[in-house]
Amino acid sequence: MKMDCGKCVVRDWMRSDKPSLIQHANNHKVWRNLTHRFPHPYTDADAEGWFSLLESMLEPTHWAIEVGCILGKGVHAKSAHFGYWLGEAHWGRGIMTAAVQRVAPSVLSRFDLVRLESPVFEWNPASMRVLEKCRFTREGVLRSSVLKDGQLIDQVLYALVDPSNG
Repeated sequence: MKMDCGKCVVRDWMRSDKPSLIQHANNHKVWRNLTHRFPHPYTDADAEGWFSLLESMLEPTHWAIEVGCILGKGVHAKSAHFGYWLGEAHWGRGIMTAAVQRVAPSVLSRFDLVRLESPVFEWNPASMRVLEKCRFTREGVLRSSVLKDGQLIDQVLYALVDPSNG
């Protein structure tokens, strides 16, 4: 997959991305806003594990710039968790907003989904602004639902529902 998003291109990962992945992922500020599945420090072995995971997927659901989704199963088959991250050196340029605006509707269509959910840690207002600019709706606050970086914090739940289904 390759999508021109104006300010960036979202595409499938390539092994040649490994040095850049390690450089941008091995950052406390990036790690602080992601789930427990994202390690810190981010090592060469972590990057190898990432590429092994990607290579095992029948259909990619994670792309470079790192806009990804985790498809739901069973009763959640029409939903996906939608997440993204960007290296700190690229923050504040509108890159992620451009990527999410282009990728989110494509993910809904490509995987026959009705809903994308994106929980955001309370200390990340920049990510909340990205989602709001991209037509995600703030649905609620999951109080004291995350223990991250030694703090018990809230998550703010955002969702994008396919307008033809919601």
